[in-house]
Amino acid sequence: MLPKITELDKLVEKAKAGDAEAFAQIYDELVKPVYRYIYYRVEDAIAEDLTEETFLKVWQNLKKYKKGKNPFSSWVFRIAHNLVVDHYRQNKTTEMIEETLADTKQESNPHHQADLKLTKIRLRKVIRRLPDNYQEVIILKYINELDNKEIADSIGKSEGAVRTIQFRALERLRTLLSDEREHF
Repeated sequence: MLPKITELDKLVEKAKAGDAEAFAQIYDELVKPVYRYIYYRVEDAIAEDLTEETFLKVWQNLKKYKKGKNPFSSWVFRIAHNLVVDHYRQNKTTEMIEETLADTKQESNPHHQADLKLTKIRLRKVIRRLPDNYQEVIILKYINELDNKEIADSIGKSEGAVRTIQFRALERLRTLLSDEREHF
């Protein structure tokens, strides 16, 4: 979950005034959810770079952020979204995901870890086959655990529209996953 809005708003105001430590705290709070959002939309090698580029743009444009009806985190996710879109515009081809099964963590049950990794890879591939707006809602809702209001603010739609997109995305995801199971 993202930090409480009021705490984040206070940090944003300090960062806008030039407080680098406040920006570091914002970064610490938001880097994982932003990375997860980007990770499920692009290749591994690009996800980290786009995450860093997101925060560079946040820092460069922080003074332009105006507190209003949308929370700061929504503004940050919108920047991340735009960078993902730009990435695909610049690389007009849809690249295949190259995944490795190597896991740097040494857990007690390597078979279980391999199964988890395969499931993650499979889910990521299937999510990337969804239309962009479905991907965005699924990732924000189930990967980053945002509520519908936060998602609505992030994507510029109403909460009702988010619920509709979420329902349709889950139906499409179910279909894709069952189709994929039939092929194995």
